[in-house]
Amino acid sequence: MIKAMDRWLLPWLKDSLRRPKVPITDVMLAVCDHFEPFHHTDQAGAMRRMETWQASLPKILATGVDHDGQTPRHTFFYPVEQYDRKVIEALAELCVSSRNEAEIHLHHDKDTAENFCAALERGKTDLRSHGLLGSDATGAPVFGFIHGNWALDDSDPSGHGCGVRGELAMLKQAGCYADLTMPSAPHRTQAPIVNRLYYSQSTLHGCSHHRGTRVSALDGSTRALREKEDHLLLVQGPLMLDWERRKWGVMPRVENSDLGPANPPTVRRLRHWRNARISVQGAEGWGFIKLHTHGAPEKNHESVIGDARRRFHEELLELAASEGFRLHYVSARELVNILHAAEDGHGGGDAGAWRDYLYAPPPCLNKF
Repeated sequence: MIKAMDRWLLPWLKDSLRRPKVPITDVMLAVCDHFEPFHHTDQAGAMRRMETWQASLPKILATGVDHDGQTPRHTFFYPVEQYDRKVIEALAELCVSSRNEAEIHLHHDKDTAENFCAALERGKTDLRSHGLLGSDATGAPVFGFIHGNWALDDSDPSGHGCGVRGELAMLKQAGCYADLTMPSAPHRTQAPIVNRLYYSQSTLHGCSHHRGTRVSALDGSTRALREKEDHLLLVQGPLMLDWERRKWGVMPRVENSDLGPANPPTVRRLRHWRNARISVQGAEGWGFIKLHTHGAPEKNHESVIGDARRRFHEELLELAASEGFRLHYVSARELVNILHAAEDGHGGGDAGAWRDYLYAPPPCLNKF
């Protein structure tokens, strides 16, 4: 079906009707970039892209600060199968200069569990050698994850883009604090769960993330799932129909929280993202907005490091001031920390106090 609507439209409608309409006091905004400097280019081209980012990102940071005094956040999910020392050195320098973070992105196809686990370990070692990735309470590296080709847990109906089932448990045991792949619509890998923060139990049947338990602050039950080695946290971005934008003036377009060349960030879109009401059950006053993009290729620069994004942040700060909600620019790690703080019963005040609740910043940022 067009835009994979047969997979997500009915769950979205049901969820929209059931979701509590609680006033949102705090908005957490994270941009999770499937950052691929080598996309259709060589090392020289990748380095030119890194230079463009170094020159352009400061203009975005200069638009202003959030409720906590933090500049806009951008999390770089780097494809670890494309490790290149020179490019990662440039990425680490960009993270330090902009106070941003990097996480793990991985493409694989017709793979085995053994190779997948080995790739994760290499990726952790490679990124950590540059001072990247956050840490748990013991100092061990932890990471957020985005699956290349959207095919988490062998979920592509075509059979391509993965090959490994039981991935959620492998990720958890490797130190993954959350998967942030969804939404993937209009791709056929789109899960039938939408606009949710939830835990899924890993199975060997594939598509484990098509089932799950919503993160809740009501009775402490989901905190136990957080500790289980066969359960992984799934953090989704907004997915819905946008009736204000119509194809041929009739059919509503799909809002999938992508910052692409035809879909720059705008305050109008922000209102839709916020209305998705992605939150922890029992702490609905804290709204979580995870956006995604492919920010390395030049065609997407206007949406992520160009004037379109600069205007968005200027207008967003004005909106937060006029409507009175607390805006928090967060990395993927900070978003998950705040999410867990809400899960543990801390969701009644200023969310910005919980940015480092469970997982510490990467070593490269701890130097300052």
